[in-house]
Amino acid sequence: MKSLKDRVAVVTGAGSGIGRALAIELSAAGCKLALSDINEAAVKQVAAQLKEMGRPVIADRLDVADRDAFYAYADKVQAHYGQVNLIINNAGVALGSTVENTNYEDFEWLMGINFWGVVYGTKAFLPMIKQAGEGHIVNISSIFGLIGVPTQSAYNAAKFAVRGFTESLRMELELEGVNISCTSVHPGGIKTNIAKNARMGSDVEKMTGMDAEKSRQEFEKLFRTTPEEAAATIIKGIRGNKRRVLIGADAVAIDSMQRLLPTTYQRLMVSGQKMLAKRSK
Repeated sequence: MKSLKDRVAVVTGAGSGIGRALAIELSAAGCKLALSDINEAAVKQVAAQLKEMGRPVIADRLDVADRDAFYAYADKVQAHYGQVNLIINNAGVALGSTVENTNYEDFEWLMGINFWGVVYGTKAFLPMIKQAGEGHIVNISSIFGLIGVPTQSAYNAAKFAVRGFTESLRMELELEGVNISCTSVHPGGIKTNIAKNARMGSDVEKMTGMDAEKSRQEFEKLFRTTPEEAAATIIKGIRGNKRRVLIGADAVAIDSMQRLLPTTYQRLMVSGQKMLAKRSK
């Protein structure tokens, strides 16, 4: 999709962060927008901002973990615009806890949004994108879809799954020979509220030597890329039909580390975590 003008783009999690930035960038590129977020007030505010600029946009509350709601939402978007060309499955949440102490309810909560939300969005809109004859699917994974990290097992599981799901879909679309493609996106540290809003288990303190609030603060220090920079990189990836998009110098470095040290990186990460825990005491 080299041209985005007059294309219909759907963005989940558009009330803040990367989703909000994508909405603004896509609108500037000439897209007609369908925005959604679990936070209805936030996504309505983004839509109001764009409407003031004369941009075509609709906004709705959507729980991406609700399959029936997602399919009903897809039908609504199709009925409103008559076609869909682009879906960006961006909505996501975070959870910090060890495998042993992560309860099933939290695990299911995260997987419902970060993995099943991507699956539902892809499957609900794919037939519509095929009907349009041209389009692109963008699924937001993470650098944690490239490497494993202590206390991030649930998040790792979801983001690795998104990566595999998207890469498989990409090859299927190529084998079909349709004018539709997809991209797996792997952001590094982005300056959003995902860490602030993360669920943190009490076991994180034992593992890291820091309480939940301190862990959030240390994690946020690693955030270097703005949502606007991330959105621009994603849109460049769409235009260039990239299989994988890495966002931020940290994502590039981690991708390289995993390629060069596919198992040794784990030892390095454990050693670094132990040093950090000692220093925080």
